[in-house]
Amino acid sequence: MAPSTPLLAVRGSEGLYMVNGPPNFTENTVFLRESGKNCKVYAFSKDGSLFAWCNGEKVNLVNVADNELLHSFNLPKAVCLEFSPKNSVLAIWQPYTSTIANKLHLQKISDFVLSPGPQPCKVAVYVPGSKGAPSFVRLYQYPNFNGPHAVLANKSFFKADKVTMLWNKKATAVLVIASTDVDKTGASYYGEQTLHYIATNGESAVVQLPKNGPIYDVVWNSSSTEFCAVYGFMPAKATIFNLKCDPVFDFGTGPRNAAYYSPHGHILVLAGFGNLRGQMEVWDVKNYKLISKPVASDSTYFAWCPDGEHIVTATCAPRLRVSNGYKIWHYTGSILHKYDVPSNAEIWQVSWQPFLDGVFPAKAVTYQAVPSEVPEKEPKVAEAYRPPALRNKPITSSKLHEEEPPQNMKHSGNDKPLSKTALKNQRKHEAKKAAKQEARSESGQDLALNSAQQQSTPRNVVSLPTTGDPEVDKKIKNLKKKLKAIEQLKEQAAGGKLLEKNQMEKIKKEAALLQELEDLELGV
Repeated sequence: MAPSTPLLAVRGSEGLYMVNGPPNFTENTVFLRESGKNCKVYAFSKDGSLFAWCNGEKVNLVNVADNELLHSFNLPKAVCLEFSPKNSVLAIWQPYTSTIANKLHLQKISDFVLSPGPQPCKVAVYVPGSKGAPSFVRLYQYPNFNGPHAVLANKSFFKADKVTMLWNKKATAVLVIASTDVDKTGASYYGEQTLHYIATNGESAVVQLPKNGPIYDVVWNSSSTEFCAVYGFMPAKATIFNLKCDPVFDFGTGPRNAAYYSPHGHILVLAGFGNLRGQMEVWDVKNYKLISKPVASDSTYFAWCPDGEHIVTATCAPRLRVSNGYKIWHYTGSILHKYDVPSNAEIWQVSWQPFLDGVFPAKAVTYQAVPSEVPEKEPKVAEAYRPPALRNKPITSSKLHEEEPPQNMKHSGNDKPLSKTALKNQRKHEAKKAAKQEARSESGQDLALNSAQQQSTPRNVVSLPTTGDPEVDKKIKNLKKKLKAIEQLKEQAAGGKLLEKNQMEKIKKEAALLQELEDLELGV
């Protein structure tokens, strides 16, 4: 018997309701819409058979298949719901009292993460460094917290004001993103980050990232045998690593800050959300082939459907309070369903109904876009300004940073993995280079930009038409320099760089400068 289609739960100002998944996309009539704006939280059980929510008066628990009410709890202040792995316990969080069953005696623990999956449960704990001592992360297996052999693994490191700990699905290893609030090299306003690998068998390593800069995202493949990191100053690099922390595949650089593996682990989406334009790259990671490059502008949420074929992207409040809605895609780039809420309404949350592993078998990857009846109307990317005298001439690259192609699209066949020493030296070189660029942009914005233009100008440039009036020609030349500087500032902002106040003021003057330039060039 074929599995049922996953439902999509939607919570917003129009209430709480469910939508049938592909190919129908109609509102589910079995689950009765909960009207009103008081629904604060909901949760599916791990197998998707149960659904619980709090409507501000009580917590209800129903059977998804027939909407049978199984239980109601008089807990109006519940703010978090979570089902146990075997769906036999529903944990409801509100102001609580505890009974301590077991305790780990370790001073100054500031964070911990429990492993996913079945028992025995493992726990990763983080203790920040102090008085010159390093920070460290230790792995334990519950409830064995005491004794000389209780620690499964230990990794100490410096440069860590806070950490993010990520278990893989099989609970055999943890990735630790260590972050500092301040980058002492001066290469970044956002601090410094390093990536560490810790396995329950005691192995540990520092993951060497070839490009210097922030770590935007790190995700495990569902196989627990590899992980993908998105990192480096924009345009960011993305690389897949194995359990030895060796690079397996380099996706090059691009406008991206997030990565999402499909439930079966055979497809990877690299995306640029937030302050980026919503570009997505969908990759077949078994053959390392690009499948599609859709664009989901203004998206605040992304999730794979349990069937491994469909994706939902959504624009939700309070992150964005305009243009709320959601789209359901096929991974080949086709939009199969689209819903935009009315202008006076909002969407707060959407999520797929979960299913247990194995319910939806993995299918062969297809590269041909599936048919769709939904017209795709993504906004066009604005073109860079070109002076009238150059508009009929060949377009040359004006990017501040040339994007690096994926490793299987590079022309050179001599690309070899760098040694750890070479990677370390490369990172130092890039840090120094980035620090110099940052210093130049802060101390002399106009001078630095004009100097960069002069260095990049070919020697055999053909002189542009003149007006015959030296004063007018001088003004035109200065205006073009200012417009070029503004264009470069706009590209830096699009790449994720935080601009200074005076730089933002320059961008606001672009329209006035364009008008002045056109007035001067009327007689050219």
